Amino acid sequence: MAEPDEPLKTDDANKWRWILSSGWHGRCPRCGEGHMFASWLKVTERCDACGLDYRFAAPDDGPAFFSLCIIAFPLAFVIVWLEVMFDPPIWVHLFTSVPIMLFGCLLPLRPIKGWLVASQYVNRAQEAGTQGLWAKLHGSDASRSEFDQ
Repeated sequence: MAEPDEPLKTDDANKWRWILSSGWHGRCPRCGEGHMFASWLKVTERCDACGLDYRFAAPDDGPAFFSLCIIAFPLAFVIVWLEVMFDPPIWVHLFTSVPIMLFGCLLPLRPIKGWLVASQYVNRAQEAGTQGLWAKLHGSDASRSEFDQ
């Protein structure tokens, strides 16, 4: 694991593994020990182990978008196939298709959000030209990156 005050220094393969591991387990992308989430989808304010400030984390609608594109879209084809091939009564869809869609789309939201937050930290992703504005809004040092404070 990386020390709390030094940025993660790895090659691309290790960076990718680190992002997937910390995001999947909901662990801090800096130290790998603290919790990333305060509740199911709410990102905590600070890491309880190394003190990483999560104000940089802005996954916004990314988890929902990826869940819909990667999971819901193919599942819709499966449900349509079920309807076309077997023409089941509506209660079959109520007890099979609806739960499959709900669980299939909701369960992956947390790991996807964790991956996006970890990716933002590891790749130091932020909007171009916003470092000064962030420092002013959060009362932090403008000469240091938000990822290091």
